[in-house]
Order: sequence, then C-alpha cells, then structure tokens
Amino acid sequence: MKGNHPGVPDWANHTQITRLAYKTVRMLKNEGLSQTVFAAKYVVGRWAKLKKLKKGFYLTDEERKMQSGRQFPFMPKISIIVPLFNTPDKYFTELLDSVKNQSYGNWELCLADGSNDGRSFIRETVDRYISEYGCNIVYKKLERNGGISENTNAAIEISSGDYIGLLDHDDLLAESALYDVVDEINRSGAEFLYSDEATFIDRPKDSESMHLKPDYSPYYLNGCNYICHFSVIKRELAYSVGLYHSEYDGSQDFDFTLRITEKAGKIVHIPKPLYWWRIHPGSVAEDISSKPYAYTAAKRAVEDHLKRTGVEAEVLYSRAVPMLRVKYAFDESKKISILIPTCDHTDILDRCIRSIEEKTTYKNYEIILIENNSKLDETFRYYDDICAEFSNIRVVRYPGSFNFSAINNFGFKYVDAEYTVFCNNDIEIITPDWLQEMAMFVSQKDVGACGVKLLYPDDTIQHGGIAVGVCGSAANICPLFPREHEGYMSRLAVACDMSACTAALLMVKSEVFREVGEFTEELAVSFNDVDLCLKIREKGYSVIFNPECEAYHYESRSRGYDNKGEKKKRMEREKAIFRSRWPSYFEELPGDPFYNHNFGKNSISYDA
Repeated sequence: MKGNHPGVPDWANHTQITRLAYKTVRMLKNEGLSQTVFAAKYVVGRWAKLKKLKKGFYLTDEERKMQSGRQFPFMPKISIIVPLFNTPDKYFTELLDSVKNQSYGNWELCLADGSNDGRSFIRETVDRYISEYGCNIVYKKLERNGGISENTNAAIEISSGDYIGLLDHDDLLAESALYDVVDEINRSGAEFLYSDEATFIDRPKDSESMHLKPDYSPYYLNGCNYICHFSVIKRELAYSVGLYHSEYDGSQDFDFTLRITEKAGKIVHIPKPLYWWRIHPGSVAEDISSKPYAYTAAKRAVEDHLKRTGVEAEVLYSRAVPMLRVKYAFDESKKISILIPTCDHTDILDRCIRSIEEKTTYKNYEIILIENNSKLDETFRYYDDICAEFSNIRVVRYPGSFNFSAINNFGFKYVDAEYTVFCNNDIEIITPDWLQEMAMFVSQKDVGACGVKLLYPDDTIQHGGIAVGVCGSAANICPLFPREHEGYMSRLAVACDMSACTAALLMVKSEVFREVGEFTEELAVSFNDVDLCLKIREKGYSVIFNPECEAYHYESRSRGYDNKGEKKKRMEREKAIFRSRWPSYFEELPGDPFYNHNFGKNSISYDA
C-alpha cells in the first residue's frame, strides 16, 4: 500500500515520480515559471543528498561485524522507550525489526501499551520476538490510555538502562543508531544526544527528505523543536527534570527537550540520520494542521522555559508555521553607535543615512561617519550639510589607506555606547525597528553579536548568515533565494545561532568587541567579519542571525569587487591567513557546528 501525501490525488500518489509531476504542474499554474525552476533546482540538490545519506539506514556485513564486535570502555544499557496506542500491525513489526537489527547489543525495548482492548497482536508479537530472537523486551499493558506523556512515563518507569532513547511507535532506527550513540558517549561523556533524521512513507530506502541539523543552538530551539529525534538522555538527567508533563501533549517532546537542555552538562549532536520518521496521513511529520493543539502547546512550552531560565520575553507565532518568534525584552534607553566607513560616493551614503534617519523607530542612537581619503570637494560639503540637518551625526577622519578592519577599529575609539553597529555605506534599511531587533539579542548576557537578512535590490537574498569552511573559506548562505523563502528547516525565517554573520550590517556588544581585540587588521578587506565572529564565539558568546530584520545591500557598489588583478591576489593572501587562524573549520569534522557537514564543502544553500 502506497502512502498518500495530503492534497495530492490518489492517481498521483502512486510513485515519487507521479507525485513530483503533479506538484510541478500545480506549481507552474500557481507560482509561475521562475519560482518553479527555482524549486526544481532546490529539489534536485536535495535528491542528490538523499541518495547518499539514505543508504545509511542499513549496515554492510563488514560494518556490522566491526560494530557488533567492538568492546567500548563503557557499555551502557540503552532503554528504548516506546508508548504504544493502537499501533498498526505492520508498523509494529517493522519497529521491532529495526531494534532487533541494532549492531550494539546492550539494549532493552520498553513498551507501554495503551491500546484498546482486543489488540492481541501486540502481545503475541512481543512474545514471539522474545522466543525466536532473544530480544530483551519489557512489555506492560496499561489499564487505560493515559495520553502520550503518561504512556511515555509508564515506559520509562519499567526501564532499567543507563540512558533512555525515545522512539515513536510508527518509526524506525537506523541499524547503527545505538552503536553511534554509545561511541559518542564514550568519546565525550554526553548526557543528552540527538541525531539527524529522515522521513519516509513506505520503506527507508525511499526516504524523501532529511533533517540535517546544526549542533546545539539554543536560540534556534526557542523558535522550533529542531532537535526532535533521535533523542537519548542519561537516566538521572531525565528523572531530575520530572519526565514528561501531560499539559504539553502535542508538543510534549519539545517541553521535555527544553527542560533537559536547561540542566544537561554536555549536549551532543550526531550529524548522521539515525532516526527514520514515518510520514502518513495525520502525522505531524507531514502536516502540522493535523494537530493544531500542538502549536499552542509549543508556544506555552517556550514561554515556560523562558520563565524558568529568568529571561523576560514575549513568544509569538512566526510567519513560518509552525515555528515561533521570541521578542526578548531589553532596555531601550541604551545608546547605540552606528559606524559607517565612507569615501566619496555621497549618493550611496545619503541613501543609507536617510533610510536610517527616516525609518528607525529606536530613539537613542548616533551615526559616526568614518571618512577615509575622499577626494571630491562635494563630499566634504555633504558632510557639513548632513551634520547640520541631523544632530546625531558626526564625522571622524581616518587618514590611512583602505583597511576595513583598521578603519572600524579607529571609529570605535569614538564609541561610548553599550552597543555598536558596523554598517556599510551601501546599506538601505528596510525594517523600521531594526535596532530593536538586533539589540534584543545582543542585550542577552550570552550573545556577542547579531546579524540580519540582507537583500539584493531585486528582493533576492544576499546574506542569510555565513557558513565557515565552505567554498575554500566562508560564504554567505542561500544567495539569490527569494526574499520570502523560509529556507531549509526554516533557517531563513527563524532566529538561530550561526558561526558568523557579515559586518555589512552587524551589531556587537561594545565590551565584547573590546574583549576579543576588535577587528584583526591583518585581514584588511576580506574575512575580517568572519574572523571577528569566530573570536566572539571562541570567548563563549553566541552570534545570532535574525531574519526578521532586513536591509538592502548594494554590495561593493562603492569599493568594487575582488575578482581580478591585485585585489584578487590580496583576497587570496587574506584567505590563507584566515584559514591558518581557524584550521578546525576546514576539517571534515568538526567543521562549522551550525552548518551540517553532510551538506558538503561546496554547499552554500543547505544542499549536498
């Protein structure tokens, strides 16, 4: 029996090809040719990635022999927790097979069955697997169905493992799942682990999508439960937070994960699909509208998490359903300094300044223009006029040759504000509350910098955060995507941790900028902003990409590009310096913690 995609007629659900053909025709009709071509390129890239990764569900004979024979220093028992409720016979058998076929042997399967009476197949199948295969299965028939949280707690309470792993009754584990988890526990001592995951309809080898996740990103987690499956938690940690709470049913995993992350000492992401999530009509994996109450419960879970951690904030529903948007409270009386290096091209500069002065809703800010070797008399007349027109603008003069790092470091000497914005002269502000959108993150004690979504004038994306270690150095993510595109796993719609963001428009906490030693002046033009962000992260602060804040970037209009001649040679020298400063980002692992290495070293759009 073929699985059905909601909204696709039966005749088109016969195969992946017919489903794709139907969706293509429908998109051509509704969205037009350009959007359909864009979507097709995106899908092709995803298929290439899937083809490689979905083979990982099964082990080769050689891999199984190696894994099953390995003796770890610590061989923890993993209790796989499964609440059952009227589980279809086929799904239950496939689940048991996926556990039975694990290459790591020290496990127990704990089943709490809240199914309706008369479902004898479950008990009979459990007995058969124990008898025929020697499976370590602990089964309990519940007196009543208590709901997902209560049933899950019942399964945990009959477990005895050192760690618990959470598995839904209609999903599957890759054959190496427990081996990979135990390998990581021995390597890092992780208390909470999660993995990448795949979705499928009928068979794992027909998987249609992968959720390739970043490493632990608390600000992203506040917007959505990207962690989800396969979650494995140290037993003592799970009990310390009180297990599952039924008032969050529908988003009970989200609430549990948030409480776990509040107390976990070591959180580790395994960048490999270990969990196969079955899509079928009515599953949240396919359509959040199947369980609208889950969205409400998710919002409440985040609100309560923020209260427990002492963070004052408002949680809103995101435009990217079913994601959330958090508005963090902060003191809007704090002064913000905006540094803008400039050299002639007053038409470009004027557009930038007027977009700030005319649109900005924040009150306490100043603009410091850093004049660098302008030659035209009209430029200096413009400075006089603009300073006379706006009392919060002043000009300081840096006499040296163009060096983005040195210019901004010089300008920073005139800053006495708590927050500093580095802004190119070819920026045009779009979002009126842009300073609030950046400052609400930078004001958090664990955040050092915040970047934003930058657009080309044709409303395609120029900057969606930066991936480090790709394309030989670092690169802006998702260039030329449509402005409204939500991105892979909503990464273009939900605020999230990043390794770096461009300093074309970047807010930093002034004291953190001083702490990390300001911009590295050896990187005169290229990679200085990426280097700055990595220095900020090295000191333990987060760098946040906030896509709710937007601006146009008329990229390199005033300075030109670095694609030939001496400029190209200079860029290559600075690339070599940058790579030597941050070598770990150019290794296969660990690489960029927020850009999954499965995307590949030449990816800039969350694709293979």
